[in-house]
Amino acid sequence: MSRADSSMAALVSSHRCVVCGRALRSGYRLRGGETRCLRDAVRHPAVVRRAFVTALVVGTVLTAINQGDRILAGDLTTMLLLKAALTFCVPFVVSTSGALGAARMGPDLP
Repeated sequence: MSRADSSMAALVSSHRCVVCGRALRSGYRLRGGETRCLRDAVRHPAVVRRAFVTALVVGTVLTAINQGDRILAGDLTTMLLLKAALTFCVPFVVSTSGALGAARMGPDLP
């Protein structure tokens, strides 16, 4: 094993997800300074809570703008309800990816 390989192996083994213990090459540092893998960072309560609130506010506004007239007229179809539900999913995904992008740490894990 070369010196670079052993150095990388030591780096990877020294950084682990605080939740599942998985060795990390890159990870996410969230509140409290804990390093997490992607699977556990996505489920962090602060990330989920903020994404949920963002989806609730933005999804409500977008649904009112895009489908409000049909909802007020009582024209509720399955397709309209599906569109409204998907309207709430978009800001949830965007908020989650933004939080993870801001918390991402590169392969050198400081």
